Amino acid sequence: MGYTVARVKAYNPRDESLSLELELLVDTGSTYTWIRRDRLEKIRIKEMGRRGFRSIDNRIIERDVGEVVVECLSRKATTVVVFANDEDNEVLGLHALEGLGLEVDPVTRQLKESEAILAL
Repeated sequence: MGYTVARVKAYNPRDESLSLELELLVDTGSTYTWIRRDRLEKIRIKEMGRRGFRSIDNRIIERDVGEVVVECLSRKATTVVVFANDEDNEVLGLHALEGLGLEVDPVTRQLKESEAILAL
């Protein structure tokens, strides 16, 4: 099974002149998008709280969260972002994908527009 990488632009929701261009691993098993703290601080993303996350090795870790605007394939959406530590992976999570109306094609492993968004 291969990996899917997305070219993403991340913006400060209050000032879109503050932005980053990133290549993020698409992780449909991660609820939120994770971007390193130092990068988020460069575009002045503010912490809005702290949440607990279960790691792959079943530990509970705590990280700060905020909001960021993501753009991918000419679509924009506001999403929750986790302030990742240096040892954490940077990923584009499911919440952002759904907000953007994108999904991973299971055959090509590329991002594509969702045919429809689940309404139930």
